[in-house]
Amino acid sequence: MKKLLYGMATALLITQTTLTSMAQIKPLSFVEYDLPNGLHVILHEDHRAPVVATVVHYKVGSRDEDPSRTGFAHFFEHLMFESTDKIERGTIDKLINGAGGQLNAYTSNDETVYHFVVPSNQFRLALWIEAQRMRKLHVNEIGVETQRGVVKEERSNRYDNAAYGGWIEKTQEILAKGTPYAWAPIGSAQHIDSASISEFVAFYNKYYQPNNAILVVSGDFDEKLARETIDAYFGGYAEAPAPPRPDFKQQPQDPETYRETINDVKARLPGVFMAWYGIGKKDPDAYAADLLGTILSDGESSRLYKNVVDSQQLAVQATFFNRSLEYGGMSMAVAIAGPGKSTEQAEAAVLQTLQKIVDEGVSDAELEKAKVIAEVRVIGAQSDMHSIALTLADGYRYFHNTGMINDELANYKKVTKADIQRVAKRIFGRTPRVVLTYVPAKG
Repeated sequence: MKKLLYGMATALLITQTTLTSMAQIKPLSFVEYDLPNGLHVILHEDHRAPVVATVVHYKVGSRDEDPSRTGFAHFFEHLMFESTDKIERGTIDKLINGAGGQLNAYTSNDETVYHFVVPSNQFRLALWIEAQRMRKLHVNEIGVETQRGVVKEERSNRYDNAAYGGWIEKTQEILAKGTPYAWAPIGSAQHIDSASISEFVAFYNKYYQPNNAILVVSGDFDEKLARETIDAYFGGYAEAPAPPRPDFKQQPQDPETYRETINDVKARLPGVFMAWYGIGKKDPDAYAADLLGTILSDGESSRLYKNVVDSQQLAVQATFFNRSLEYGGMSMAVAIAGPGKSTEQAEAAVLQTLQKIVDEGVSDAELEKAKVIAEVRVIGAQSDMHSIALTLADGYRYFHNTGMINDELANYKKVTKADIQRVAKRIFGRTPRVVLTYVPAKG
């Protein structure tokens, strides 16, 4: 009864919060322009809080790498925190943290993104650092050798020495075979180990150029001062030749399921990991696919939790998620079998849950709840300067439509039950393309 009352109260709170926020939300305004060197600039002036977020989105991800030199994009995510002409090693984080700010970066198959959040009176510091490392980074032996060790340690902790650690990497290799998405951003430790300084310099000079980047400034700043600062810090760089882009020819889809059993000394419970060809960022069904994922695995009232974990008690964990990329995507379901239960039972229960949506669709209540959750996320993101900056960069990069940030709520609201069922058929209407079973093994 307590769980029921808590769930009802939470749902009511979400609904009330969403309705209130929707009544108050206004379209976000921004200006955008290009510097003569090709750097695309987006400015969102917003004085709701005394903070500024800066984002530099470089159009380079693991897909842009030489297959014999994987991991370069991710390696530069780390190397960009080394020294520049005017910044000493190990001081970028001290400069930002000392100013009361935060910093981070991430790499995906499609992009490498760097972001700062600083007090509004320090936003010029963030821009100066980004301008310094855009073209004045020191790609030298001490920095490269330091980051080789850092990246190898990250790979060891997250992949090689973690339970089920290699499943996404292996899934991607099989599912995206023949495309530039066939390797994970973490890359190969051997490739990073054997690469020379000159190779890293060439990669930096090819992709870390103003005309291959998007700069976003979001928050409490003066537009005139921001423009002057950006022109002073970034305007002196020359435009570079446009980097080559990988070929994404459609690969024939293998009708057969790939199955493999892996003995894992680090796993305590057996697990099954399934993957299908998914929905990409630019696909018209992208919003429906997102809501389908919410219906399947968001919380204890989701389809997979209720059917596989709670009702049948075949797994201690059952989840689903989409990995949406610029050119296609991957949809993945995971079930960690419960004590005394088999992966065969867990897999069958997951597939039965998915097939039921293919055959019968979803209920009005499920779709409405998923839309409310999406609305809360969108509205929350539009009150956060960092999230706004990331979304503005993505809109321009992938859709050449920065203003789509103001269309997200409407796009979610347009999704119907028929859309959800159609997307489920697109993804699950065939057998899983990859099934990896991890079995605990004595080490």
